Amino acid sequence: MLLLGGVLTYLAGQSTWFVENWYAVKFYPLWSNFLKRGSNFFPFSLGDFLYAGLIIYFIVLLIGWGSRFLRAHQRSAFFWSGINRMVQMSLIGYMLFQVFWGFNYKKGGIALQLGLNPTEYSQEEITKLTNGLIDSANYYRRKIGSSDLPVFSKTQLIKDAQHAFTKASIQFPFLRTNIASVKFSLFEPIADYIGFSGYYNPFTGEAHLRNDLPGILNLFIICHEVGHQIGYASESEASFVGFLAAKSSPNPFLQYSMYLDLLNYSFNEQYLLYAKENFAAFDQVVKNNRNRMDSLVKKDRKDIRDFFYKRRNYISPISNTIYDQFLKMNQQMAGIESYNEVVAWLISFQKRKNENK
Repeated sequence: MLLLGGVLTYLAGQSTWFVENWYAVKFYPLWSNFLKRGSNFFPFSLGDFLYAGLIIYFIVLLIGWGSRFLRAHQRSAFFWSGINRMVQMSLIGYMLFQVFWGFNYKKGGIALQLGLNPTEYSQEEITKLTNGLIDSANYYRRKIGSSDLPVFSKTQLIKDAQHAFTKASIQFPFLRTNIASVKFSLFEPIADYIGFSGYYNPFTGEAHLRNDLPGILNLFIICHEVGHQIGYASESEASFVGFLAAKSSPNPFLQYSMYLDLLNYSFNEQYLLYAKENFAAFDQVVKNNRNRMDSLVKKDRKDIRDFFYKRRNYISPISNTIYDQFLKMNQQMAGIESYNEVVAWLISFQKRKNENK
């Protein structure tokens, strides 16, 4: 019966009609709102307690199974009964994940809604984008002033993000949302080992932030995670949705946070593209970016790099590899590099704007 359920769930995910016309439009918005409202009653992260409980449960289960296996008279039969139970639990987990969230990976998403077609881009296009992002970061940093960047409370973060999404929804109605159930992660002490700055729990509808990050980062991270709450599964789409929201905000801190974040992806893609050609071209573009960037922006970026550099460890790369495989299993073939794909969305969006002028 479980096997049949798993097969039907898989086939449902392959049906464009089901995903686009029923799941994405009718079921998920209601389900997501239900989860957000329910988990919002808890001042702590309900999802983190759920994950911790499951981890403890499986550890106890594995220890108990190993102990009984060593005492079993017919170990072969006991072993295969354990495998059968594991397969059953995996099928249940698979079906629940797909219903709660996974079908979102199969929908057309922002490309369908905005008529975008992100494709490969040239050196000229990525350089034009990078220059624009640097100039915008410079502008908003000067607008903020020379003072140190503040740390924002969760209440303020939610307020600023809500204002941004509300304004963005005037032009993009599909971004309309009531932000709720935003929590600081209980896993913060081990965040550097797991390797996250924010995440969404699809089983409780909670968006998670880290309270120990440099304050300017969470302003855009919350926009990214709200993008997931709305139903944009891919990391690049969530970042692009965050961009659409943040760009609509009059808050210079949120705008600056957004441009700082997008600059990382743009630099990564630009340097990779130029490094494929020759070192001289790569070296020149690095120098051009440094010369173009305001000294305060350089300082902020250095402070952020130093923050993460001090917390580097040997476990995080393993966690990233596991997450990389998870993303690939869910049709993000670039894996963890799919975060960088927001660059293609930005270039495609700019092209469409230019065509409509």
